[in-house]
Amino acid sequence: MSNAKSQALFQQAKQFIPGGVNSPVRAFKLVGGEPVFIHAAKGAYLTDVDGNEYIDYVGSWGPMILGHAHPAVIQAVIDAAKNGLSFGAPCSSEIALAKEICTRVNSIDKVRMVSSGTEATMTAIRLARGVTGRNKMVKFEGCYHGHADSLLVKAGSGALTLGMPSSPGVPIGTTNDTLVADFNDLDSVAKLFEKYPDQIACIIVEPIAGNMNMVLPKPLFLRGLRDICDQHNSLLIFDEVMTGFRVGYQGVQSVVDVVPDITTLGKVIGGGMPVGAIGGRAEIMDQLAPLGSIYQAGTLSGNPIAMAAGLATLQQLTPEKYDVLSMQTKKLVAGLKARADAENIPFCENHYTGMFGLFFTTAERVTNYADVMQSNLPHFKAFFAGMLKEGVYLAPSAYEAGFVSLAHGDKEISITLDAAEKVFHAMK
Repeated sequence: MSNAKSQALFQQAKQFIPGGVNSPVRAFKLVGGEPVFIHAAKGAYLTDVDGNEYIDYVGSWGPMILGHAHPAVIQAVIDAAKNGLSFGAPCSSEIALAKEICTRVNSIDKVRMVSSGTEATMTAIRLARGVTGRNKMVKFEGCYHGHADSLLVKAGSGALTLGMPSSPGVPIGTTNDTLVADFNDLDSVAKLFEKYPDQIACIIVEPIAGNMNMVLPKPLFLRGLRDICDQHNSLLIFDEVMTGFRVGYQGVQSVVDVVPDITTLGKVIGGGMPVGAIGGRAEIMDQLAPLGSIYQAGTLSGNPIAMAAGLATLQQLTPEKYDVLSMQTKKLVAGLKARADAENIPFCENHYTGMFGLFFTTAERVTNYADVMQSNLPHFKAFFAGMLKEGVYLAPSAYEAGFVSLAHGDKEISITLDAAEKVFHAMK
Protein backbone atom coordinates (compact mmCIF):
# COMPACT_ATOMS: atom_id res chain seq x y z
CA MET A 1 0.00 0.00 0.00
CA SER A 2 1.66 3.20 -1.20
CA ASN A 3 1.06 6.50 0.62
CA ALA A 4 3.53 8.61 -1.35
CA LYS A 5 1.00 11.24 -2.39
CA SER A 6 -0.43 11.55 1.12
CA GLN A 7 3.05 11.95 2.53
CA ALA A 8 3.88 14.66 0.01
CA LEU A 9 0.64 16.50 0.74
CA PHE A 10 1.29 16.34 4.48
CA GLN A 11 4.69 17.94 4.05
CA GLN A 12 3.11 20.65 1.93
CA ALA A 13 0.27 21.17 4.41
CA LYS A 14 2.71 21.68 7.29
CA GLN A 15 4.10 24.71 5.46
CA PHE A 16 0.76 26.52 5.48
CA ILE A 17 -1.42 24.88 8.17
CA PRO A 18 -0.38 24.49 11.84
CA GLY A 19 0.67 20.87 12.23
CA GLY A 20 -0.53 20.21 8.71
CA VAL A 21 -4.12 19.66 9.86
CA ASN A 22 -7.21 21.70 10.71
CA SER A 23 -8.16 19.57 13.73
CA PRO A 24 -5.45 18.07 15.97
CA VAL A 25 -6.47 14.39 16.08
CA ARG A 26 -6.14 14.16 12.30
CA ALA A 27 -2.33 14.48 12.57
CA PHE A 28 -2.04 10.83 13.77
CA LYS A 29 0.20 11.93 16.66
CA LEU A 30 -1.54 9.56 19.08
CA VAL A 31 -1.05 6.56 16.82
CA GLY A 32 2.21 7.36 15.06
CA GLY A 33 2.83 7.65 11.36
CA GLU A 34 1.34 10.27 9.09
CA PRO A 35 -2.25 10.92 8.05
CA VAL A 36 -3.76 9.71 4.81
CA PHE A 37 -5.32 12.41 2.67
CA ILE A 38 -8.79 11.53 1.44
CA HIS A 39 -9.82 12.13 -2.15
CA ALA A 40 -13.36 10.74 -2.17
CA ALA A 41 -15.93 8.89 -0.09
CA LYS A 42 -18.88 6.73 -1.07
CA GLY A 43 -21.10 4.56 1.09
CA ALA A 44 -18.95 2.81 3.72
CA TYR A 45 -15.68 3.54 1.91
CA LEU A 46 -12.97 6.19 1.72
CA THR A 47 -10.48 6.50 -1.12
CA ASP A 48 -7.24 8.33 -0.47
CA VAL A 49 -5.16 10.35 -2.93
CA ASP A 50 -2.97 7.31 -3.62
CA GLY A 51 -5.99 5.26 -4.67
CA ASN A 52 -6.12 3.12 -1.51
CA GLU A 53 -9.60 2.17 -0.36
CA TYR A 54 -10.66 1.87 3.28
CA ILE A 55 -13.78 0.74 5.11
CA ASP A 56 -14.54 3.83 7.17
CA TYR A 57 -15.56 3.67 10.84
CA VAL A 58 -15.02 7.39 11.51
CA GLY A 59 -17.84 8.70 9.33
CA SER A 60 -16.61 12.29 9.55
CA TRP A 61 -16.78 11.79 13.34
CA GLY A 62 -20.45 10.82 13.35
CA PRO A 63 -22.54 12.71 10.80
CA MET A 64 -22.43 10.16 7.99
CA ILE A 65 -25.05 7.85 9.46
CA LEU A 66 -26.44 7.09 5.98
CA GLY A 67 -22.97 6.50 4.58
CA HIS A 68 -20.97 8.89 2.45
CA ALA A 69 -22.48 10.67 -0.55
CA HIS A 70 -25.99 9.35 -0.02
CA PRO A 71 -27.94 10.14 -3.21
CA ALA A 72 -30.82 11.90 -1.43
CA VAL A 73 -28.45 14.15 0.53
CA ILE A 74 -26.27 14.96 -2.48
CA GLN A 75 -29.33 15.85 -4.56
CA ALA A 76 -30.71 18.06 -1.77
CA VAL A 77 -27.40 19.92 -1.60
CA ILE A 78 -27.25 20.36 -5.38
CA ASP A 79 -30.82 21.66 -5.53
CA ALA A 80 -30.19 24.10 -2.68
CA ALA A 81 -26.87 25.30 -4.10
CA LYS A 82 -28.54 26.27 -7.36
CA ASN A 83 -30.38 28.99 -5.43
CA GLY A 84 -27.25 30.37 -3.73
CA LEU A 85 -24.82 29.32 -1.03
CA SER A 86 -25.66 31.75 1.75
CA PHE A 87 -28.18 34.52 2.30
CA GLY A 88 -27.52 35.94 5.76
CA ALA A 89 -31.30 36.20 5.94
CA PRO A 90 -34.21 33.89 6.82
CA CYS A 91 -34.98 31.01 4.46
CA SER A 92 -37.70 28.38 4.39
CA SER A 93 -35.32 25.41 4.78
CA GLU A 94 -34.31 26.45 8.29
CA ILE A 95 -37.97 26.30 9.31
CA ALA A 96 -38.33 22.86 7.77
CA LEU A 97 -35.34 21.46 9.67
CA ALA A 98 -36.35 23.17 12.91
CA LYS A 99 -39.86 21.69 12.63
CA GLU A 100 -38.44 18.22 12.01
CA ILE A 101 -36.24 18.46 15.12
CA CYS A 102 -39.01 19.84 17.33
CA THR A 103 -41.44 17.19 16.10
CA ARG A 104 -39.04 14.35 16.88
CA VAL A 105 -37.60 15.47 20.22
CA ASN A 106 -40.18 15.85 22.98
CA SER A 107 -38.03 18.14 25.12
CA ILE A 108 -37.56 20.68 22.31
CA ASP A 109 -40.28 23.25 21.62
CA LYS A 110 -37.98 25.66 19.77
CA VAL A 111 -34.52 25.42 18.29
CA ARG A 112 -31.85 27.97 17.31
CA MET A 113 -29.51 27.00 14.47
CA VAL A 114 -25.80 27.73 14.68
CA SER A 115 -22.75 26.58 12.71
CA SER A 116 -20.88 24.16 15.00
CA GLY A 117 -21.18 22.02 18.09
CA THR A 118 -18.81 24.31 19.97
CA GLU A 119 -21.05 27.27 19.22
CA ALA A 120 -24.08 25.27 20.36
CA THR A 121 -22.66 24.30 23.75
CA MET A 122 -21.23 27.78 24.32
CA THR A 123 -24.67 29.26 23.70
CA ALA A 124 -26.42 26.64 25.83
CA ILE A 125 -24.28 27.49 28.84
CA ARG A 126 -24.75 31.23 28.33
CA LEU A 127 -28.49 30.61 28.11
CA ALA A 128 -28.51 28.54 31.31
CA ARG A 129 -26.55 31.20 33.16
CA GLY A 130 -28.81 33.96 31.90
CA VAL A 131 -31.99 32.08 32.82
CA THR A 132 -30.84 31.13 36.32
CA GLY A 133 -28.80 34.22 37.16
CA ARG A 134 -25.98 31.93 38.34
CA ASN A 135 -22.43 31.53 37.07
CA LYS A 136 -21.11 28.09 37.99
CA MET A 137 -21.56 24.96 35.90
CA VAL A 138 -20.73 21.29 36.33
CA LYS A 139 -19.07 19.23 33.60
CA PHE A 140 -17.53 15.76 33.73
CA GLU A 141 -13.97 14.56 33.43
CA GLY A 142 -13.41 13.19 29.97
CA CYS A 143 -16.50 14.81 28.44
CA TYR A 144 -15.74 17.26 25.64
CA HIS A 145 -18.13 20.07 24.75
CA GLY A 146 -16.14 22.01 22.20
CA HIS A 147 -13.23 24.37 22.59
CA ALA A 148 -14.88 27.38 24.24
CA ASP A 149 -12.56 28.68 26.98
CA SER A 150 -14.75 27.79 29.97
CA LEU A 151 -15.13 24.22 28.73
CA LEU A 152 -11.46 23.47 28.09
CA VAL A 153 -11.01 22.06 31.56
CA LYS A 154 -9.80 18.72 32.82
CA ALA A 155 -10.47 17.44 36.31
CA GLY A 156 -8.05 17.20 39.17
CA SER A 157 -7.78 14.11 41.34
CA GLY A 158 -10.80 14.87 43.49
CA ALA A 159 -14.46 15.55 42.80
CA LEU A 160 -14.27 18.94 44.48
CA THR A 161 -11.30 20.18 42.47
CA LEU A 162 -11.92 23.47 40.73
CA GLY A 163 -11.30 23.39 37.01
CA MET A 164 -7.94 24.54 35.72
CA PRO A 165 -7.29 25.45 32.09
CA SER A 166 -6.08 22.52 29.99
CA SER A 167 -4.78 24.76 27.17
CA PRO A 168 -2.42 27.73 27.16
CA GLY A 169 -4.28 30.88 26.24
CA VAL A 170 -7.26 30.06 28.45
CA PRO A 171 -7.27 32.54 31.36
CA ILE A 172 -7.84 30.99 34.77
CA GLY A 173 -10.61 33.53 35.32
CA THR A 174 -12.70 31.97 32.58
CA THR A 175 -12.61 28.56 34.26
CA ASN A 176 -13.09 29.58 37.88
CA ASP A 177 -16.79 28.79 37.61
CA THR A 178 -16.28 25.42 35.89
CA LEU A 179 -16.65 22.53 38.33
CA VAL A 180 -15.60 19.01 37.35
CA ALA A 181 -17.23 15.78 38.52
CA ASP A 182 -16.67 12.12 37.69
CA PHE A 183 -18.82 10.59 34.96
CA ASN A 184 -21.19 7.93 36.33
CA ASP A 185 -20.58 9.10 39.93
CA LEU A 186 -23.60 10.91 41.38
CA ASP A 187 -21.90 11.41 44.74
CA SER A 188 -19.23 13.57 43.10
CA VAL A 189 -21.99 15.76 41.66
CA ALA A 190 -23.93 15.99 44.91
CA LYS A 191 -20.80 17.15 46.76
CA LEU A 192 -20.34 20.02 44.32
CA PHE A 193 -23.90 21.18 44.89
CA GLU A 194 -23.38 20.91 48.66
CA LYS A 195 -20.26 23.07 48.44
CA TYR A 196 -21.83 25.65 46.11
CA PRO A 197 -25.52 25.84 47.01
CA ASP A 198 -27.57 28.26 44.90
CA GLN A 199 -24.55 29.01 42.69
CA ILE A 200 -24.69 26.32 39.99
CA ALA A 201 -26.55 27.28 36.84
CA CYS A 202 -26.38 23.95 35.05
CA ILE A 203 -24.96 20.51 34.55
CA ILE A 204 -23.73 19.79 31.04
CA VAL A 205 -23.16 16.16 30.10
CA GLU A 206 -22.72 13.93 27.10
CA PRO A 207 -25.51 11.45 27.94
CA ILE A 208 -23.41 8.85 26.16
CA ALA A 209 -19.82 9.99 26.31
CA GLY A 210 -18.00 9.86 23.00
CA ASN A 211 -14.92 11.96 23.54
CA MET A 212 -13.01 9.75 25.97
CA ASN A 213 -13.78 6.93 23.60
CA MET A 214 -17.35 5.70 24.15
CA VAL A 215 -18.66 5.34 27.70
CA LEU A 216 -22.26 4.47 28.53
CA PRO A 217 -24.15 5.97 31.47
CA LYS A 218 -24.97 3.65 34.35
CA PRO A 219 -28.71 2.90 34.61
CA LEU A 220 -29.58 5.59 37.18
CA PHE A 221 -26.89 8.16 36.41
CA LEU A 222 -28.81 10.47 34.08
CA ARG A 223 -31.98 10.20 36.18
CA GLY A 224 -29.90 11.18 39.18
CA LEU A 225 -28.60 14.27 37.40
CA ARG A 226 -32.18 15.27 36.57
CA ASP A 227 -33.17 14.88 40.22
CA ILE A 228 -30.20 16.92 41.47
CA CYS A 229 -30.99 19.74 39.04
CA ASP A 230 -34.65 19.75 40.08
CA GLN A 231 -33.70 19.83 43.74
CA HIS A 232 -31.41 22.84 43.28
CA ASN A 233 -33.33 24.71 40.55
CA SER A 234 -30.50 24.22 38.10
CA LEU A 235 -30.80 23.34 34.42
CA LEU A 236 -29.75 20.05 32.84
CA ILE A 237 -28.04 20.28 29.44
CA PHE A 238 -27.69 17.19 27.30
CA ASP A 239 -24.87 17.64 24.82
CA GLU A 240 -26.20 15.46 22.00
CA VAL A 241 -23.99 16.95 19.31
CA MET A 242 -22.65 13.45 18.75
CA THR A 243 -25.54 11.26 19.90
CA GLY A 244 -28.49 13.27 18.59
CA PHE A 245 -30.24 11.12 15.93
CA ARG A 246 -27.14 8.89 15.93
CA VAL A 247 -28.23 6.45 18.66
CA GLY A 248 -31.98 6.66 18.18
CA TYR A 249 -34.88 8.33 16.42
CA GLN A 250 -35.01 11.03 19.12
CA GLY A 251 -31.51 10.76 20.56
CA VAL A 252 -30.44 9.46 23.97
CA GLN A 253 -33.14 11.23 25.95
CA SER A 254 -35.96 9.15 24.52
CA VAL A 255 -34.05 5.94 25.21
CA VAL A 256 -33.30 6.71 28.87
CA ASP A 257 -36.59 8.57 29.49
CA VAL A 258 -34.84 11.55 31.06
CA VAL A 259 -35.88 15.02 29.89
CA PRO A 260 -33.18 17.72 29.79
CA ASP A 261 -33.94 21.44 29.92
CA ILE A 262 -31.63 22.25 27.01
CA THR A 263 -30.25 20.03 24.25
CA THR A 264 -27.36 20.75 21.92
CA LEU A 265 -27.23 19.09 18.52
CA GLY A 266 -24.88 18.90 15.55
CA LYS A 267 -23.27 16.37 13.21
CA VAL A 268 -26.23 14.27 11.96
CA ILE A 269 -28.55 17.29 11.64
CA GLY A 270 -26.15 18.71 9.05
CA GLY A 271 -25.74 15.53 7.03
CA GLY A 272 -22.02 16.26 6.73
CA MET A 273 -22.25 20.05 6.45
CA PRO A 274 -21.09 22.37 9.29
CA VAL A 275 -24.01 22.85 11.68
CA GLY A 276 -25.11 23.01 15.31
CA ALA A 277 -28.28 23.74 17.23
CA ILE A 278 -29.64 24.54 20.69
CA GLY A 279 -33.13 23.46 21.64
CA GLY A 280 -35.37 23.43 24.68
CA ARG A 281 -38.65 24.50 26.22
CA ALA A 282 -40.19 27.62 24.75
CA GLU A 283 -39.95 29.63 27.98
CA ILE A 284 -36.18 29.02 28.03
CA MET A 285 -35.49 29.46 24.33
CA ASP A 286 -37.52 32.66 24.14
CA GLN A 287 -34.98 34.35 26.41
CA LEU A 288 -32.54 34.42 23.48
CA ALA A 289 -32.37 37.62 21.45
CA PRO A 290 -34.37 39.09 19.76
CA LEU A 291 -37.22 38.07 22.11
CA GLY A 292 -35.04 38.08 25.21
CA SER A 293 -31.87 39.76 26.37
CA ILE A 294 -29.46 36.79 26.15
CA TYR A 295 -27.42 37.47 23.04
CA GLN A 296 -26.46 35.02 20.32
CA ALA A 297 -25.85 35.60 16.61
CA GLY A 298 -24.11 34.00 13.64
CA THR A 299 -23.46 35.04 10.04
CA LEU A 300 -23.94 31.53 8.63
CA SER A 301 -26.58 30.31 11.08
CA GLY A 302 -29.37 28.51 9.22
CA ASN A 303 -27.20 28.16 6.13
CA PRO A 304 -29.49 26.88 3.35
CA ILE A 305 -27.06 24.20 2.15
CA ALA A 306 -26.57 22.77 5.64
CA MET A 307 -30.31 22.90 6.31
CA ALA A 308 -31.05 20.99 3.11
CA ALA A 309 -28.45 18.32 3.85
CA GLY A 310 -29.65 17.89 7.42
CA LEU A 311 -33.31 17.64 6.52
CA ALA A 312 -32.62 15.12 3.75
CA THR A 313 -30.63 13.02 6.23
CA LEU A 314 -33.31 13.02 8.94
CA GLN A 315 -36.00 12.14 6.42
CA GLN A 316 -34.15 8.90 5.67
CA LEU A 317 -33.91 7.91 9.34
CA THR A 318 -36.95 5.86 10.31
CA PRO A 319 -37.15 3.89 13.60
CA GLU A 320 -36.60 0.69 11.61
CA LYS A 321 -33.29 2.02 10.26
CA TYR A 322 -31.95 2.24 13.81
CA ASP A 323 -32.73 -1.45 14.33
CA VAL A 324 -30.56 -2.24 11.31
CA LEU A 325 -27.80 0.03 12.57
CA SER A 326 -27.88 -1.60 16.00
CA MET A 327 -27.72 -5.11 14.53
CA GLN A 328 -24.68 -4.31 12.38
CA THR A 329 -22.86 -2.60 15.25
CA LYS A 330 -23.45 -5.57 17.55
CA LYS A 331 -22.18 -7.91 14.86
CA LEU A 332 -19.01 -5.84 14.50
CA VAL A 333 -18.10 -5.48 18.18
CA ALA A 334 -19.03 -9.05 19.09
CA GLY A 335 -16.81 -10.29 16.27
CA LEU A 336 -13.91 -8.10 17.38
CA LYS A 337 -14.27 -9.27 20.97
CA ALA A 338 -14.31 -12.95 19.95
CA ARG A 339 -11.18 -12.57 17.83
CA ALA A 340 -9.28 -10.69 20.52
CA ASP A 341 -10.24 -13.33 23.09
CA ALA A 342 -9.06 -16.09 20.74
CA GLU A 343 -5.58 -14.54 20.80
CA ASN A 344 -5.71 -13.83 24.58
CA ILE A 345 -5.49 -10.08 24.02
CA PRO A 346 -7.19 -8.09 26.82
CA PHE A 347 -10.06 -6.30 25.13
CA CYS A 348 -13.54 -5.00 25.88
CA GLU A 349 -16.07 -2.85 24.07
CA ASN A 350 -18.98 -0.48 24.60
CA HIS A 351 -21.64 0.07 21.98
CA TYR A 352 -25.07 1.53 21.43
CA THR A 353 -26.96 1.57 18.12
CA GLY A 354 -24.45 3.09 15.66
CA MET A 355 -21.65 4.02 18.10
CA PHE A 356 -18.91 1.87 19.60
CA GLY A 357 -15.78 2.07 21.75
CA LEU A 358 -12.83 -0.33 21.72
CA PHE A 359 -10.57 -0.71 24.76
CA PHE A 360 -7.44 -2.80 25.23
CA THR A 361 -7.89 -3.47 28.93
CA THR A 362 -8.44 -6.31 31.38
CA ALA A 363 -11.53 -4.55 32.74
CA GLU A 364 -14.86 -6.20 31.99
CA ARG A 365 -16.48 -2.80 31.41
CA VAL A 366 -15.18 0.75 31.00
CA THR A 367 -17.43 3.22 32.84
CA ASN A 368 -15.43 6.41 33.41
CA TYR A 369 -12.38 8.44 32.48
CA ALA A 370 -10.12 6.63 34.96
CA ASP A 371 -11.05 3.29 33.34
CA VAL A 372 -10.28 4.68 29.90
CA MET A 373 -6.86 5.80 31.02
CA GLN A 374 -5.99 2.23 32.02
CA SER A 375 -6.19 1.09 28.40
CA ASN A 376 -3.05 -0.31 26.79
CA LEU A 377 -2.00 2.39 24.33
CA PRO A 378 0.74 0.35 22.60
CA HIS A 379 -1.88 -2.32 21.85
CA PHE A 380 -4.23 0.28 20.42
CA LYS A 381 -1.50 1.79 18.25
CA ALA A 382 -0.55 -1.62 16.89
CA PHE A 383 -4.19 -2.45 16.20
CA PHE A 384 -4.83 0.87 14.47
CA ALA A 385 -1.74 0.57 12.28
CA GLY A 386 -2.49 -3.03 11.39
CA MET A 387 -6.11 -2.33 10.50
CA LEU A 388 -5.16 0.69 8.39
CA LYS A 389 -2.71 -1.48 6.46
CA GLU A 390 -5.53 -3.97 5.91
CA GLY A 391 -7.80 -1.24 4.56
CA VAL A 392 -9.88 -0.43 7.65
CA TYR A 393 -9.97 3.20 8.78
CA LEU A 394 -10.52 3.64 12.52
CA ALA A 395 -10.34 6.79 14.63
CA PRO A 396 -6.63 7.67 15.00
CA SER A 397 -6.94 7.99 18.78
CA ALA A 398 -7.71 5.67 21.67
CA TYR A 399 -9.97 8.41 23.05
CA GLU A 400 -12.51 8.67 20.25
CA ALA A 401 -15.69 6.70 19.55
CA GLY A 402 -16.22 4.78 16.34
CA PHE A 403 -19.28 4.88 14.08
CA VAL A 404 -21.17 2.40 11.93
CA SER A 405 -23.37 3.66 9.09
CA LEU A 406 -26.34 2.21 7.27
CA ALA A 407 -23.98 1.60 4.35
CA HIS A 408 -22.00 -0.95 6.40
CA GLY A 409 -23.45 -4.23 5.23
CA ASP A 410 -22.53 -7.83 6.02
CA LYS A 411 -19.75 -7.69 3.43
CA GLU A 412 -18.02 -4.75 5.11
CA ILE A 413 -18.39 -6.26 8.59
CA SER A 414 -16.99 -9.59 7.37
CA ILE A 415 -13.97 -7.94 5.71
CA THR A 416 -13.33 -5.93 8.88
CA LEU A 417 -13.43 -9.01 11.10
CA ASP A 418 -11.13 -10.96 8.79
CA ALA A 419 -8.66 -8.08 8.94
CA ALA A 420 -8.92 -7.93 12.73
CA GLU A 421 -8.21 -11.65 13.01
CA LYS A 422 -4.95 -11.17 11.13
CA VAL A 423 -3.98 -8.09 13.15
CA PHE A 424 -4.79 -9.61 16.54
CA HIS A 425 -2.76 -12.70 15.62
CA ALA A 426 0.22 -10.52 14.67
CA MET A 427 -0.06 -8.65 17.99
CA LYS A 428 0.41 -11.77 20.16
